[in-house]
This record gives sequence, structure tokens and C-alpha cells, in this order.
Amino acid sequence: MMDEVIEAFQRKDYKTAARLLKQLAKDEPNNPWVQLYIARLHEVRQKLSEAETVYRQLLQNTTSPKIISQARQGLKRLETIEKEQRQQALSQATADPNSNQFGILILEAIDAQNKSNAAQTLAKIMQLDPYTARLQIPTRGWRLYRTGPVGELKFYALSLQKGLIPCFWVTLADIQNLNVFKVNYFDEFNARNTTIVCQNHQNQTGSLTFNWSEVSQCVEGRLPIFEQVVDLDARQKLQRKTQTLDYIQFFDLHLPNRKSILRLNDLQYQFQQGIRLSPQVESSQNGSIKKPVFSQATNRINWNSLRAFLNCQLPQIPIWSDFTSFGETAIDYKEMLSRLPSHIDLFRREHTPWDSAFQLYSGLAFLKKPQQHCFTPTTLK
Repeated sequence: MMDEVIEAFQRKDYKTAARLLKQLAKDEPNNPWVQLYIARLHEVRQKLSEAETVYRQLLQNTTSPKIISQARQGLKRLETIEKEQRQQALSQATADPNSNQFGILILEAIDAQNKSNAAQTLAKIMQLDPYTARLQIPTRGWRLYRTGPVGELKFYALSLQKGLIPCFWVTLADIQNLNVFKVNYFDEFNARNTTIVCQNHQNQTGSLTFNWSEVSQCVEGRLPIFEQVVDLDARQKLQRKTQTLDYIQFFDLHLPNRKSILRLNDLQYQFQQGIRLSPQVESSQNGSIKKPVFSQATNRINWNSLRAFLNCQLPQIPIWSDFTSFGETAIDYKEMLSRLPSHIDLFRREHTPWDSAFQLYSGLAFLKKPQQHCFTPTTLK
């Protein structure tokens, strides 16, 4: 019957070959020739994954030189087919003129127990060796994985998602187009609305009123402050080096309906202005909140009071807080980050990519889930 299978393949009569192989698989399930032609049948039917599995099993379990040779030839054919299909799909994905926009591909965290399988999938799709692929799979937070034309990144992302590797892509322009307002202080407050005094990207100061229900999520992170210090090296000689002197706390509120981010930080928030945030609140006779001069509390206590105030108004809001681990993967993309305004105005002796990395992280969180509404611009009064 095996001769009939071979003849059917020579005639390209795969329907007959399939019928014969089905019977042979029952009668001689361990016959390597039967398995070889089952793999070939998968191959001609474009079931490439099934064909690859059988070919590799033959290489592991068979000692026949002829079987091994044909199994290797089969794997080479599969590799060629996959490359051709990949190139064709990539060409289609990049045919749209909009596909040339600059984009960013982000890998999301995956469970440690699934890392091995994910690494094999990543290696196959991105044409890497398995060891390198395993190092690139994040198990916590996000990893900035690749930048380039968004059409190409979308093609890779869809392939990765199909292989159960969570990821997403955005265009840099989408992040650049977000409005960012630097909050000076909360000026007025009630149970529904609050008014802030803030600055826009042109450093124009004005007021903005919003409803707490507009806030969909928050982002927090620490940005380092660097300083040049003099220290002794191993040979007891003086040397200058850059050292992290301190960290500035940042906290973003996302208003998706307005396509806007309200940004606070503990260095520039004017705690002496606006509503009182400390526990010792004195009310006026009509019950409204005064605008007192702040007591001489430490910056940490003031910031904690502000955070407690925000937590009280937004008790169920998601908070993205893995900026540091993401930033460590992002700061190597200095050229890309240089194209992204940070909307962070800290006094620095030297430029650092960390500021734009935080803007990128907050922007990615903003765009992560498609918003089901039209954006309306926010303007200062």
C-alpha cells in the first residue's frame, strides 16, 4: 500500500493519498515512511505547523539516513514557504501610505511559566535564536521592543498576538497629539467638579474645570535628578561622575474625552496655593474651604496629603505604576525619545531621556485601550 501512496503523490492525487495514509496510520502507526508521507500531505495542504511537528519527530525518533534526509529537506521547504508567505504578508501590511508613520511596538508581561513557549514563538516570528528571544520576554510590566514604520510593527504585533504573546502598537504621532497640562494647584473643589490652575505646552497659565468622573485612570512614576559629584576611584584618584541625587514624584490624571493629561509633581506643585490638603482643615462660617497659607510641612508630607486627596476622589481608578522597569527598556531609544516632547520642565544641567520616557509611558497607557468616544479639545480659560 505504501507504493500506492508514493504513486498517488507522483500524480498529485492527494485525495487518494490521504485515504491510503489514513488506513496505514491505523495499521502501521510507527512506520516512519507512513509518518514521512503524512508530513508531506500536511505540507501540500498548507498545514505547515502540523508538517513541521511530524518532520521534527522523525528527526528525533528515526535512525534511517533516507528518512532523516527527507525530513530535513521537508523542514527546509517549510522554511522557504514561511519566508515567502511572511514577505508577502509584510508587503501587504506596508502597502498603505499611512503604514509609514513612525510607530512603537510594546511587549506586555507574560506569566513566567509560559515564558519558554512564548520565547519559541517570538524567536520564530522575529527570526531570533531561542536564548535571545527568552531574554526579551518581559515577566513584569512593558518592554519597548521595536520602533519603525507602523505598518510593519502592526504585522509583527498581529503575528505575536496570534501566538498568544500580548503586545500592542501605537504611532508616535498619537502620543505627540495628546494635550498635557502641568498642574500648579487645585483652586476650587466640590464633590463633582474641581478647578485647577495649570500651564499648557506653551507655558500659558489659566484655569481648567473638570468632573472627577472624566478621569479614567492615573499614571505614577519617579524621575531621577542627576548631579555631577567628585569621588575617588580604585586608585584613590579624584574623578567626576554622574550620580542620582534625588527623585521627583509624578502623577498623571487621564481625561480621555478631552484627549488630555493633567500632570502633577511634588517639586513644582504649589502647596501654599489653592485648597488646603492637610488634615487640619479650618472651614469658614458658610462651610466652604478656605485658601490658607500652608504650614511648614515637609515636601513628602505635602505630597502624601495631595495623593490622599486624589485617592479619596478617585477610589476605583486604575493606576499604572511600572514606569521604572519600562523606562529602563525605553531610554536606549534616545533618537526616538528626542522626537517626543516630555512636557516636563525640571532644571537639569544635562538633558536626560528619562523625562520623555515618562511621557511615552503615560501616553501608551492613555492609548492602550481604544476609547469609544469622540475627542473634544481642552482649552484653558
